[in-house]
Amino acid sequence: MTTAAQQPFTLPQFYMPYPARQNPHVERARTHSREWARAMGMLEGSGIWTQQDLDAHDYALLCAYTHPDASADDLDLVTDWYVWVFFFDDHFLEVFKRTQDRPGGKAYLDRLAAFMPLTDGEPTPEPVNPVEAGLADLWARTVPSMSAGWRRRFAEATEHLLNESLWELSNINAGRVPNPVEYIEMRRKVGGAPWSAGLVEFAARAEVPDAVAGARPLRVLRDAFSDGVHLRNDLFSYEREIGEEGELSNGVLVLETFFGCTTQEAAEAVNDLLTARLQQFEHTALTEVPPLCAEHALTPAQCADVAAYVKGLQDWQSGGHEWHMRSSRYMNKGAQNLPWLPVSTTTRAEVARVRRFTHVPHQRVGPARMVDFALTFPLRLSPHLEHSRRETADWARRMGLLAPQPGVPASGIWDEEKLADYDLPLCAAGLYPDAEPEGLDLASQWLVWGTWADDYYPVAFGRSRDLAGARACNEALLAYMPIEDPAASPEPVTALQRSLADLWRRTATPMDVPARLRFRDTITVMTGSWLWELANMAENRVPEPVDYLEMRRLTFGSDLTMCLCRLGHGPGIPEEVYRSGPIRSLENAAADYACLLNDVFSYQKEIEFEGEVHNGVLVVQNFFDCDYPTGLRITGDLLRSRLAEFRHIAASQLPLLYEDFALDPAQRATLDGYVRELENWLAGILNWHRNVRRYRESDLRRHAGKSWLWPLGTPTGLGTSAARIPLPAPRQAPALGGLR
Repeated sequence: MTTAAQQPFTLPQFYMPYPARQNPHVERARTHSREWARAMGMLEGSGIWTQQDLDAHDYALLCAYTHPDASADDLDLVTDWYVWVFFFDDHFLEVFKRTQDRPGGKAYLDRLAAFMPLTDGEPTPEPVNPVEAGLADLWARTVPSMSAGWRRRFAEATEHLLNESLWELSNINAGRVPNPVEYIEMRRKVGGAPWSAGLVEFAARAEVPDAVAGARPLRVLRDAFSDGVHLRNDLFSYEREIGEEGELSNGVLVLETFFGCTTQEAAEAVNDLLTARLQQFEHTALTEVPPLCAEHALTPAQCADVAAYVKGLQDWQSGGHEWHMRSSRYMNKGAQNLPWLPVSTTTRAEVARVRRFTHVPHQRVGPARMVDFALTFPLRLSPHLEHSRRETADWARRMGLLAPQPGVPASGIWDEEKLADYDLPLCAAGLYPDAEPEGLDLASQWLVWGTWADDYYPVAFGRSRDLAGARACNEALLAYMPIEDPAASPEPVTALQRSLADLWRRTATPMDVPARLRFRDTITVMTGSWLWELANMAENRVPEPVDYLEMRRLTFGSDLTMCLCRLGHGPGIPEEVYRSGPIRSLENAAADYACLLNDVFSYQKEIEFEGEVHNGVLVVQNFFDCDYPTGLRITGDLLRSRLAEFRHIAASQLPLLYEDFALDPAQRATLDGYVRELENWLAGILNWHRNVRRYRESDLRRHAGKSWLWPLGTPTGLGTSAARIPLPAPRQAPALGGLR
């Protein structure tokens, strides 16, 4: 027997603020699930489980803890779902992972979607194994009481849970440990917690209204819940997964590899990230969900459903923890002796929470330091660059972006000198080196519009904490992106509206209606993400790492500029290919590299001159409580790991995607070309940062001399020292091997 002393690490102290409660119908669920599993063929004779295995795992106890208020019938059904999903996981491991049979695994998974019809009466295949038999039975017993929207969401979550097992199998085949960001994203799909969130809706009889199901607050609740479930599971399952199964997708191993630290140090870091995700959940539930309900005018009953859903997710966290402490499936020897209470926090958790809200803005940090960007993609610049510079400057003047606008406060943020210094056409020339002159002009002007607006929002709405004004500004912009007739905009009132209307008309007119809708979404998602930044500014809150990276892709406008890359692809590529896991992972890896690159260059600009909290290096410093050099080193490591992932996906996963979708040679050539376009995108962004006059200290001081904050220049000389807040002494780096 393994003792606590023989375990690979000592379990850390957990932050668990919600009390665990047990459903009184647990014994009935145990009996029922045992009979059901045997009827489905999952026990003796399956080659996977015996009744002794099922009894030891005690999934009825898991569901009794995670759904304490479910009725007896609902608890039986939910327990059956968990028996099925754990059986699937073990069955897939034995049949396909251990044999590394990817073609067989894909054929097996492809059939399972057919057992989840979205409409009543739709025929399903005849089950040929216990997994298919169990899914067919469960689907038929569950969906009659749920809406079409829930069916669609739950079927999608189930398909992700099943299909992304191929990602784990591919990583085992390649002997590859994922990087932290890649791991978090893919674990949500493979680990099944979004799927569990769907069952929370069922067991709590509290469906999330379709009107808000896709909104940021609900998405963040689901993702933070998922990350909490998975990171906790990684701590308890490390011994089994790494020692017995040869698994490479475990958060402790991921951080152990990334940081080059000990297993114990990696476990503590995983627990810190788990704590941060739980605190993100709480923050979102308290500060973002109530305004969302009001904004969408949800009925009292719908608001009650949302509240019950949030409570159900909390119950799952505490109940899941309690089950991990007791189940024989996991490493929990000595866990009962941990110094945690039924409702507990830790000093470490509360210190981290306070640190997130107590950042001192405008600290003197000095010129931004660089890292090794390790980017070797060749730079290609459009021959039409000079032409685009002239056309873009003329366009910006005509749109009114280079002078104060009467009646529009803080609108005079740019002038001719800033436009020239920022040189957005240089960026466009690298991003789109093969564009025709008109196309390069359009891309340059989109970059000007997005960068001007990104500079404008903090000045116009951030320091005054006018979130309502920013939201009204966003809503007004929708009128300047009409779908049916792109030229049918109302008369613009501001330069922001005028320039958007012009760009929209020129870009959207050649598109069909679905493409216009998708393109408009990239813009509204970007401007919507700026509201998140403004809310953090109002709270003086440094984001936690996962939320920051996911929102940074949006605030940076990555989807907008990548969408411009796709405009020339034509109708030959099915939209589901662009939505597939490998393509989204490829784009996210490229976006994260570009965003972190920008954070490295803009560190002094944002931290010292603007008092920003949205910078990746600062986020790392705040999370690890470390100094600038240490935070920069970690950021550089993450940046390079995302670049390595980009290369890995292009080389190893896209060929499999081509086979999965049976793409013809022309379609494959188009997507291969898209990879090269993203390589151009990355090379162009790095070249632009290295050459523009936006981030150097001398340029920052020159531009600050004409800013809204210091209209007469940055104060210097006798008596002006109070205008800058001194930099406190650097903190010591944490005792984590790779962070010293």
